Amino acid sequence: MSNISHTGRDMASHPDVSEMRDRYARMLGGRDVALVDAPVFLVGLYCAISPWVLHFTASQPTLATHNLIMGVAIAALGLGFTVMPERMYGLSWAICAMGAWTIISTWIVGSSPDLGVVLNNIIIGGLTVLLGLACAVVSMKSGTRAA
Repeated sequence: MSNISHTGRDMASHPDVSEMRDRYARMLGGRDVALVDAPVFLVGLYCAISPWVLHFTASQPTLATHNLIMGVAIAALGLGFTVMPERMYGLSWAICAMGAWTIISTWIVGSSPDLGVVLNNIIIGGLTVLLGLACAVVSMKSGTRAA
């Protein structure tokens, strides 16, 4: 059998090392907020199903529809950050706005909501704002434009 081990040889002497480094940088480019993708998606998913989890679909039908639409939109942004992060970083501030709207929409869209519904939307909105801020701050630090 032949010995095909390359002990003693350094990768720095490989003829394609600069091309491999460039490709690696391209593949990882825009993944600075990878830790935010899944939480944004999960918060959006919970926002969408929260009317059925907390059973306020009958007492607050407009707020239930609102939470479903906002949850799907937030989850779609979370998926967008996963699929094409370099294009989606500009929407980091939009996530913050959606979170703020989720907080105040409880009283605007809903009709005299009870404490459980209010706390639910405040927690969802607060988490959404915090995740949007984290995404915006990290993308600004990495030099990616966050509109």
